Amino acid sequence: MTTPGHDAPAGSTQQPGRVDLGRTVGAEWGDEHVTRERVLEFLQVMRQLREECSWKASQSHRSLVRYLLEEAHETAEAIETGSPADLREELGDLLLQVWFHAVIAEQAGEFTLDDVLADIIAKMRRRNPHVFSDSASAAGEIRDSSPERPDAAAVNEVWEAIKATEKRRATPTEGLPTSLPALLYADKVLDRLARSGQLDAARPPAQAAVARGSTDVGESLLTVVADARASGVDPEQALRDAVRRLLADTGG
Repeated sequence: MTTPGHDAPAGSTQQPGRVDLGRTVGAEWGDEHVTRERVLEFLQVMRQLREECSWKASQSHRSLVRYLLEEAHETAEAIETGSPADLREELGDLLLQVWFHAVIAEQAGEFTLDDVLADIIAKMRRRNPHVFSDSASAAGEIRDSSPERPDAAAVNEVWEAIKATEKRRATPTEGLPTSLPALLYADKVLDRLARSGQLDAARPPAQAAVARGSTDVGESLLTVVADARASGVDPEQALRDAVRRLLADTGG
């Protein structure tokens, strides 16, 4: 889906005299150049649309939430069942949402796209010391497990440790959106409780009785999520795949 009031252009949307383009960054991905010009052009396009399109001028962070969620789901759909062209289109629509919110914030004097980019770059550098730091203790610890290239589990543990230090949350689940899909939320909660050492006390043992009410069903699902985590399986994805198989089998 494309946000109302926006049609993806066939070519460049740049208008003569409207954009003061910067220099080429010079990084390359395959045969394509990642350029500062594209970033600035898209930013200017969104600024102009915000000024000259009545629908976009009327939007707020809150009114755009539904579109952000929809684009995220459509991007996931493209990853799971679409073609590279589908994914390319959906990533563009998702990127549009980021730029849209950045321009709204810029006009309100809250923050700019440059602030957003600076923050995420700094975060990636802080939380990946095995890549960007030779002196941090975390980098040394993670390299101890594998001098050449640490495994994914070791990298994730360092990431979570740094994140916990930065966030200093009062409870394990503070900051975890309750609006996440139910199984994903359960998985996140179990992970956080396990990291805090509270999982055994917080999670009741599996019940042998057949589930009858909503409470029992919920407890059974929680057990399934815990079992999936122990097996290294993504429960959300497993369920989505199972539903897709069911639909394919039934012709739905």
